[in-house]
Amino acid sequence: MTSPVALDPELESTPEPAKDEQKLEGRSPGQLMWQRFKRDRTGVICAWIVIFYFVVSLCAPLLTKLSGTNPYTLYGQDPTFADKPVLDDFGLPLGYLGGVSGDHWFGVEPQYGRDLFAMLVYGMRTSLWMAVGITTLVMTTGVVIGLIGGYFGGRTDYWIGRVTDFFLSFPQQLFFIAFMPVVTAFFVDPREETPTYFRALAMLIVLWLLGWMGMARLVRSTVLSLREREFVEAAKVSGASPWRIVRKEILPNVVTPILVQFTFQLPSTILTIAFLSFAGVGFVEPTPDWGRLFAAGAHYAEQDPAFMFFPGLALVIFVLCFNLLGDSVRDAFDPKSGR
Repeated sequence: MTSPVALDPELESTPEPAKDEQKLEGRSPGQLMWQRFKRDRTGVICAWIVIFYFVVSLCAPLLTKLSGTNPYTLYGQDPTFADKPVLDDFGLPLGYLGGVSGDHWFGVEPQYGRDLFAMLVYGMRTSLWMAVGITTLVMTTGVVIGLIGGYFGGRTDYWIGRVTDFFLSFPQQLFFIAFMPVVTAFFVDPREETPTYFRALAMLIVLWLLGWMGMARLVRSTVLSLREREFVEAAKVSGASPWRIVRKEILPNVVTPILVQFTFQLPSTILTIAFLSFAGVGFVEPTPDWGRLFAAGAHYAEQDPAFMFFPGLALVIFVLCFNLLGDSVRDAFDPKSGR
């Protein structure tokens, strides 16, 4: 008999992959979402348009410096600009499309002659960043309350549900109009002019108090279905604290509805801020604001219909693109939702 031959370990080698053979790598849910989103042309285009709006709002001082205008100067009444008249004897803009010219890119406001381009970019700055702050606060409050009610359940969920129902009972649009003057009059003497920062703070408080309920209910319903899953039960058995379970196991699984809801909540908040200014309980003269431009456009509708054109077009494009972006984000996270 021959003795078995011992194989040299150095001679045992695993086959090397071919040069042209690609190595398979796992992808995280975020990477898969990003790949699906990049293939959605509508979503990508809308994302760039939304980013463009925020860049314009940030660069409003630079843009108005390039145009040589500002949103507060009355070019139709300031004698400094008498050599370049922008209004006729009846207070209407000279030229076509509301007085569009090389000096005033989007025309001027009737009666006063303020530059519409400067008013619009500063109005976008006011509305967009105000809406971002309110939406972030609303979403954070709704997520926290929804997580607490959905995870702990029982009496905690019951009383949180009753508080949510109480706030939902308020007619929001009417309550905005009725409550805003009360908030400002409570802290500011009616004989004095209300500061702009205080009006912004009052709107933030009112919209926050009456805006978190939808997000809270959405998160609560999602958490109720997640807390009975196997991975949550396994975390409980292993001795993990409730805070760790919520933070590590449940919260990552509710990111999708949170992001999708954010993309729908932001344009809705912008429209609400515009509505408050249009109704006269939001921002007022001389603060530039999208809603105040619509209020002025409605006042000048018969004299200068073109005054409403650029603010209206800008708002429609932004809201449409943000809603389409929300649809694309939802489809990227859950491809089956679009079927």
